[in-house]
Amino acid sequence: MKKNFDYIIIGAGSAGCALAHRLTEDKKYSVAILEFGGNDYGPLIQMPSALSYPMNMNLYNWGYHTEPEEGLNGRILACPRGKVIGGSSSINGMIYVRGNASDFDYWEESGASGWGFPDVLPYFKRQENSEAGDESWRGKNGPLYITRGKRDNPLNEALVNSAKEAGFLVTEDYNGFQQEGFGPADRTIWKGSRWSAANAYLKPALKTKKLKLYKNALVDKVIFSNNEAKGISFNHYGLHKEIYASKEIICSAGSINSPLILQRSGIGPAKLLKKYNIDIIKDSPGVGENLQDHLEVYFQVESKKPISLYPYLNSISKAFIGMRWLLFKSGLGATNHFETLGFIRSRDNVSYPDIQYHLLPVAVNYDGSSSFKGHGFQLHVGPMRSKSRGWVRIKSNKLITKPEIKFNYMSHPDDWVDFRNCIKNTRKILQQLSFSNFCGKEIQPGENVTSNNEIDQFIIEKAESAYHPCGTMKMGQISNPMSVVDPECKVIGVKNLRVVDSSIFPRITNGNTNAPSIMVGEKASDMILGKDPLPRENLSPFKSK
Repeated sequence: MKKNFDYIIIGAGSAGCALAHRLTEDKKYSVAILEFGGNDYGPLIQMPSALSYPMNMNLYNWGYHTEPEEGLNGRILACPRGKVIGGSSSINGMIYVRGNASDFDYWEESGASGWGFPDVLPYFKRQENSEAGDESWRGKNGPLYITRGKRDNPLNEALVNSAKEAGFLVTEDYNGFQQEGFGPADRTIWKGSRWSAANAYLKPALKTKKLKLYKNALVDKVIFSNNEAKGISFNHYGLHKEIYASKEIICSAGSINSPLILQRSGIGPAKLLKKYNIDIIKDSPGVGENLQDHLEVYFQVESKKPISLYPYLNSISKAFIGMRWLLFKSGLGATNHFETLGFIRSRDNVSYPDIQYHLLPVAVNYDGSSSFKGHGFQLHVGPMRSKSRGWVRIKSNKLITKPEIKFNYMSHPDDWVDFRNCIKNTRKILQQLSFSNFCGKEIQPGENVTSNNEIDQFIIEKAESAYHPCGTMKMGQISNPMSVVDPECKVIGVKNLRVVDSSIFPRITNGNTNAPSIMVGEKASDMILGKDPLPRENLSPFKSK
């Protein structure tokens, strides 16, 4: 028997969870949401300090990798995506960054009309329940709890003071009036636990009884009748199933999986679809193109003082940290340890910040393993607006085939200039008086890495993805052949199908991408329900001189 719903959402990630919540709020509509992953129970997801574990587990991660990246000497990089309710918000670093106001003004100028900063600000505020920040800029009553850490490690103050001494700005709220500068980090952590999109949006929506969650549902394709999206074909616990929507289907499977689903459904570049004998519903050359990401390096420094997390990396200490968290939701397990961020302009002629910093009070790898035996700390640093563009493409018409993911990292010459500026500005900050009591030897890149060629080689060998893929279903005007969705998130050329997730970003935002992904779900929900958009808020954000 074929099941019918008013709306079907593909993907219970950041945007999909927000959509599910808003579409079921008035209990008028029946909604189905399909997620290939399962439940998010257990400390490996819910304990903030355990963030490196789910990111590296096949149970919670799709396990995608890039093709060999020529700009990084053929290295293959991990591209983890959440395979669990909450999507990547259940495996990410829990850092909350809206992006810069100028990011969204660029969106609007590039064809995403109605997505300028005055348009999106009300939706950021609607989603937030922020413990800090000016109420005129921040939301205080939304479902997404945003908190700040204790910042009791002296490295936090040292970084802010040193940045100021180096001529950079300080900010009390990078998500408020002024993004530029160094200051306290906002995190999606509440009462010592990860506050994912599943916790904030999905679980309350399930309580309405108007939402049907299909877990372990692997979506094959959208079912069309002529040019109209009617239903979904998917594998559910090994069985083929179909469900149908009377109103709309919304693809919220993320920047990697959304283009793959559309390509398998017959929407994509005609040449690619013909190659795999897929019937063409709509020749849409932009599907899977425009892939962007943030690339970063770890600038690691030995600490002169025993103030890092190094003593807690052993198994016994981790067990005690875990036990305290399980019993009290407190201690070192209740934070992600990213408690200070920074956004700077690399040079005076840059109009708004183009470099981001995260401070971590230990020298480690992304998988949590120690890269330095002793007390140390690291600054994650990378450019924000790379001009390199890549793609996501199916390699077969078979559902289980891994895709071709190519970011083309460092393929634009400006990327090298931007990254060199990251290294040079970081050294400038670390050489200031406020850091002098803490900074020992430079672990990496190493004090001998000074020339452009040496810095470039370090980047080639050590640069890693910040795991912010986006842009593969670009939003823009219908007249632009590379636009996949219009400013109402409707897939151009077909009916009753929208895409609502980070794949529609015209250009990557400044900082971590979880917050704008949720915002997209919030704003699109009003479009889908036929509601007037929230009134524009014409506040004037900080502008660099």
